[in-house]
Amino acid sequence: MHNRRKRRKSRAGRICVSFMVLALTAILSVQIVRLYQKDQSYQEQEAQLQAQLEEEQQRAEDLEEQEAYIGSDEYVEDMARTKLGMVYEDEILFREE
Repeated sequence: MHNRRKRRKSRAGRICVSFMVLALTAILSVQIVRLYQKDQSYQEQEAQLQAQLEEEQQRAEDLEEQEAYIGSDEYVEDMARTKLGMVYEDEILFREE
């Protein structure tokens, strides 16, 4: 009878350990899926932010070019011609009516 009790106890122990292993495996699987989804979300967010950064860098370059143009003599001349209608002494201005 003593052997039967040992076998029952060891069988119950094995079942308990197996159940615990299955439970831990299920919990870890769920956590892995959640982490994978978070990772995907972060990668999408990173791609969006990278695109936004590139747009802002292009905008900054455009602003720098515009600032350089506004500070140039060419800009002053263009504004004098278009806004004020000024011309050089030896130039003839033709206007559309």
